Amino acid sequence: MIRVLLVDDQPMVRAGLALILRSQPDMTVVAECGDGDQVVAAVAEHRPDVICMDVQMPGVSGVEATRRVRAAGGPPVCVLTTFGEEDVLWSAVDAGAAGFELKSATPENLIEAIRTVAAGGTWIDGTLLGPMLATFRKVTRPGAGGADSHRVAALTDRELEVLRLMARGASNREIAEGLFLAETTVKTHVSAVFNKLGARDRAAAIVMAYDAGIVQPRR
Repeated sequence: MIRVLLVDDQPMVRAGLALILRSQPDMTVVAECGDGDQVVAAVAEHRPDVICMDVQMPGVSGVEATRRVRAAGGPPVCVLTTFGEEDVLWSAVDAGAAGFELKSATPENLIEAIRTVAAGGTWIDGTLLGPMLATFRKVTRPGAGGADSHRVAALTDRELEVLRLMARGASNREIAEGLFLAETTVKTHVSAVFNKLGARDRAAAIVMAYDAGIVQPRR
C-alpha cells in the first residue's frame, strides 16, 4: 500500500486529489497539509511513502518544504504545478523533487506519477520538459549544453542505457528488469552516472540527459 501525504493550500483541491488516490486499491492518503510549514512534522507523524506537493502556497512554499523534507531524509516528492511556472519548476528540481506533474493532468497520469515516484523513479510530465529545459539553459546554467554533452560522453554504453531508462521514469527495479541485471548492479551504475555527470540526484541527471540530447521529450 502506497502511503501518500497531500500538501495544498486549497481544501477543494486536496479533496479532489484524495478522492482520486483513494479510488486506487494500492494507495491511501495518510494525512493532508494546507501549508508547507506543516510538512516535516506530518512526515514524522504519519510516515508517508511519497508526498504530493503543490508548489505555490502562501507562507512556506512547496519548493522550500521539499528542500526541508529532503534535507531531513524524508520520502520522495512529486510536485504539482500549473503550466507557466518554469522558474519555480527548476527551483523544485534544485530542492530535490523527483516528480513533476501538471494540476490539469488526467487522473490516470497523476496516479502513474505517484506510483513511479513512490517506487524511487522520476516522473516529468512531457508537457513540462520543453519549458524546464529552456529555463535550465537560459537562467540557471547558461552554456551548460556543451558541458553536459562532454560529461555524458564519459558514460559507458551500459550507463547510457541506465540513464535513458531513468529519463523515462523507470525505478531501479524496473531498470533491472528491463536490462536483465541485479538491482544492486543497477544501483552501482546509477551512482556512476551521478558521479560522472556531477548530478546530485535523478532529476538533475535526467535534465542533463535531455539537455545533452541523448533522450527527447515525448510529444
